[in-house]
Amino acid sequence: MAVYTEVTDEEIAAFAAAYPIGSILASKGIAEGVENSNYLVLADQGTFILTLYEKRVKEAELPFFLSLMEHVAARGVPSPLPVRGNDGQVARQLAGRPAAFFTFLRGLWPRRPTPSHCAAVGEAVADFHIAASDFSLRRRNDLSIDGWRHLLEASLKSKGAVSPDLAAELTTELNTLENAWPVGLPTGIIHADLFPDNVFFERDRLTGMIDFYFACADYFAYELAICLNAWCFEEDGGFNISKARSLLRGYQRRRPLSDDELSALPILTRGAAFRFLMTRLHDWLNTPPNALVSPKNPMEYLGKLRFHRRVRGPEGYGLI
Repeated sequence: MAVYTEVTDEEIAAFAAAYPIGSILASKGIAEGVENSNYLVLADQGTFILTLYEKRVKEAELPFFLSLMEHVAARGVPSPLPVRGNDGQVARQLAGRPAAFFTFLRGLWPRRPTPSHCAAVGEAVADFHIAASDFSLRRRNDLSIDGWRHLLEASLKSKGAVSPDLAAELTTELNTLENAWPVGLPTGIIHADLFPDNVFFERDRLTGMIDFYFACADYFAYELAICLNAWCFEEDGGFNISKARSLLRGYQRRRPLSDDELSALPILTRGAAFRFLMTRLHDWLNTPPNALVSPKNPMEYLGKLRFHRRVRGPEGYGLI
């Protein structure tokens, strides 16, 4: 369920009057997604997405996210375009929340990604990195390696929630990551949350990337590490090296990786797995029982982390 803030048709129509989209013909809440409230809105001028920003997205950071979306869309990246109001403003208040309209993207996210999907994602990620290379705003990655110890310590304080063996494993892993984390890799704006449900396709053609609300400045190769974790494991936990090869080759068709970036992939993929393990564990321990969204199982990412520990170089991800 992804409608945390209920708004009536009348409230949406009144809100829409500030935008050049015409009269509202119909609207309905969108069930997918976990962070914000979203509505599909049919208006005279087309179909739009109305997003109400909930607690996780800081209102002060909206100018970064909205400007980034405009910037990359103008450079050909298939992404939602914020709709500017009649006064030029994008976001304004609705039901006590910051809210904005976005253009509608056709397509569906792939429930069972194929190597072809992965290749298209690799190309799109590189295109996004290139398109954002001259974006003037910056946002630090609050969920990069310097934020993981706080998450780990907070989770370990939950009495009895983490077994002693797992607590020791996670502590050792974080010590290793902090000591081995690479420095000086090519850096720029990354999406940082490009899971399959944030990418739309019509068959094998990628039609859009959404949910830019983790975007930040970090290593380009770290973005690929997140994607390898998100796209290249099967439901049984097995790693699909064909998908990984397709994703990385797709990326390199647009932006070749340096030798340092390739060498860093094993530690970066371990780090990306650890990051999502930590945030999922935190949510698992802190989500109220009556919450609208069920927290995702953190143990999925423990399995991925253990796989990456065994990888010694880029050949483990299909590159020779």
